[in-house]
Amino acid sequence: MSNPLPSMTPGQPAAVPAEQTSSVLDRISSWVSENKAVVYTIAGIAVVVTGAGAVYYLNADSKSKDAGPKLSKKERRKRKEAERKAAETKETPARSQPQAATVSSDADLPEVDEESVLQLTQAQREEYAAKLKAAGNKAYGDKAYNKAIDLYTKAILCKPDPVFYSNRAACHSAMSEWDQVIEDTTAAISMDPEYVKAINRRASAYEHQKKYSEALLDFTASCIIDNFKSESTAQAVERLLKTFAEQKAKEMVASRPPKMPSPIFVGNYLQSFRQKPRPAGLEDSAELSPETGLGQLQLGLQGLDKRTGDGYEEARVAFEKAVELNDLGEHEALAYNMRGTVRTLLGKHAEATKDFDRSIELDPKMTQSYIKRASISLELGDPAGADAEFARALEQDKNDPDVYYHRAQAHFIKGDLSDAQKDYQKSIDLDKDFIFSHIQLGVTQYKMGSIASSMATFRRCIKNFPKVPDVYNYYGELLLDQGNYAEAIEKFDTAMEMEKQTKPMSMNVLPLINKALALFQWKQDFKEAENLCQKALIIDPECDIAVATMAQLLLQQNNVPGALKYFERAAELARTEGEIVNALSYAEATRTQVQVTEKYPKLAAKLAGGAGPAGLRMPQ
Repeated sequence: MSNPLPSMTPGQPAAVPAEQTSSVLDRISSWVSENKAVVYTIAGIAVVVTGAGAVYYLNADSKSKDAGPKLSKKERRKRKEAERKAAETKETPARSQPQAATVSSDADLPEVDEESVLQLTQAQREEYAAKLKAAGNKAYGDKAYNKAIDLYTKAILCKPDPVFYSNRAACHSAMSEWDQVIEDTTAAISMDPEYVKAINRRASAYEHQKKYSEALLDFTASCIIDNFKSESTAQAVERLLKTFAEQKAKEMVASRPPKMPSPIFVGNYLQSFRQKPRPAGLEDSAELSPETGLGQLQLGLQGLDKRTGDGYEEARVAFEKAVELNDLGEHEALAYNMRGTVRTLLGKHAEATKDFDRSIELDPKMTQSYIKRASISLELGDPAGADAEFARALEQDKNDPDVYYHRAQAHFIKGDLSDAQKDYQKSIDLDKDFIFSHIQLGVTQYKMGSIASSMATFRRCIKNFPKVPDVYNYYGELLLDQGNYAEAIEKFDTAMEMEKQTKPMSMNVLPLINKALALFQWKQDFKEAENLCQKALIIDPECDIAVATMAQLLLQQNNVPGALKYFERAAELARTEGEIVNALSYAEATRTQVQVTEKYPKLAAKLAGGAGPAGLRMPQ
């Protein structure tokens, strides 16, 4: 079996001493989004509780070290004022122009064209250019954009200067003439590849034309050139990543066929409920025709029992057919419950909820339907709705240990650790043989700071459940979180050996991934960490945690193209549109980094120094 262990904190790594946390986070950035942590807690999957974090989608609040600490409002105002002054300086004559040019009346302005400018000396060209630029600025300030364009054009004739092109682009931008904006800013950038204002103006024009990839590339380059100091540019990157990813995610959802998630994910979700005997009439010994609803329901349950990817896919198809055939008799409520379960796993929340509604209508005492509706509420960010579902379940059966166990999960997600501890204990009191309640209790104690109690709980688990690999795996995680690397790896090895012996066809690869992270933290052994993740992916190619871990390990080594491949794979494995958006956002940020280094080779050094996609805030 596999343990339904939640991440230590939704969206954050485990609770460890501050001195450990800072060093760990310097090595592997935490990129567990709140949504993903909640999903995995509900599904019953371990999201690696160690300080390294389960390397999963980028946390929306993470920034690179270069971005500095969070600023107060006063400090942000100061920074914006400094940026404004710096921008003004960029446009002043200090940029290879004569000192202060007086804004002349129209009559005093020099008249130039392509022929007459050739007769001017270099000094005259400099002088005329400054006067024309100053007059253009005044016209721009008066919103006389066509006049300003004419003046900047004449200034360019006297002296081609990136500022003049950028200023003329600003006029075109004010009139929504995006092609001309792109043309002028491109000219400016060709003269000064690190001209941030021109790059930003071109990016905005691309965005207005819905050329999101081009806009993202420019805004990303601007962020890197500016050392991530501009909040507005960072927000533009965030906005574009979200826009691009949402657009792409809708296309993916519309085009891809229904497919069950990783066997680890499915297995853990199913096993977060106590196993019950097969209902009478649906046992393997019952000879039921596959042409009937009951026969398909039986096939679906048999598929789940295989605990393999193929088996879960067989179950998905069978439960759909069972409900369609509709000759289920007293098992109709169960059929709707099981189809709703599969649809939940597929991320089809609305359809799943309708199935659970129908299941409850047919059999109000089936508490699992309430619990599963509660899990959907949690995944959709409605904890109050989940609380109401648990209350309804307890009205039907106040002694169902599953209700208390899953309500404890909800408390944990919300951070109500004291209530979580009480419900885990209540679940144990009602059924002491369910190992996951014990493990979750130990994790909760650890999270509450009761380290000694947590360790004692896990030692009791080893004594009472000596043949369950999950106990060793998650005890190892807590040891790893405390920096006890050697003993943690020993526990992971024990868990893996037990997995091989007890579940050769449906092994849980999480101990392999945990060991990879342990070796990385302990010895910075990238090679062996990658080897272990590759082994995990050979065993379970659909394991999204292994895919994400590989992506992050490669990114840590500045192997951006390699990381990109795994980020894109993570998007393919995502269950819901929201999860696809998260994965695609990180993939696109990584792809953009590759493009920036190709287009702006001088910026490659900054990126290699740590200012990669992790330095950009991702969409929430």
